[in-house]
Amino acid sequence: MIKKVRFWVGANRIGPDMPLTHWMLFFKALMSWLVKRKLKSCGELSEVRPGSYLVETQNITIGKRVVIRPNTMLMADDVAEIVIGDDVLIGCGVHMYVNDHCFDDVSKPIFQQGYYPSKNVVVADDVWIGANAIILAGVKVGTHSVIAAGSVVTRDVEPFSVYAGVPAKKIKAIK
Repeated sequence: MIKKVRFWVGANRIGPDMPLTHWMLFFKALMSWLVKRKLKSCGELSEVRPGSYLVETQNITIGKRVVIRPNTMLMADDVAEIVIGDDVLIGCGVHMYVNDHCFDDVSKPIFQQGYYPSKNVVVADDVWIGANAIILAGVKVGTHSVIAAGSVVTRDVEPFSVYAGVPAKKIKAIK
């Protein structure tokens, strides 16, 4: 049991699978203390809501006035970072990943092929990401852009634009 407790306290992750620290997300002061201790950086008035998963927290930066809503998954690793700017709206169930499985070698099962090199995910200031959107490795989301709910973002998002679909495509400019 002591081994589990040490893991829950010391691991670079936040989420429901970390019961010793997850309960802290239900109380603003404790949530604030936890994220400032675990994340690379967390701006003022930002929140991580219960039910969120943050993996490799030492490589996650959250700007000011950002709310990470339930069922959101921010999956950094020990190489690449997730950087979220100020005033970003993130819907429930949004996923961001910094790596992807290799699958090019048809002579090997996919599970034996490992990963492509990890790439940062960067979300600029003043962005709205709709519920259940997925942002993949290497994507940069431009300032004052919108990603529609359920979209899968595989390429950079231009500033002042709305993107939607699978894969996400620009559907209009914001003027």
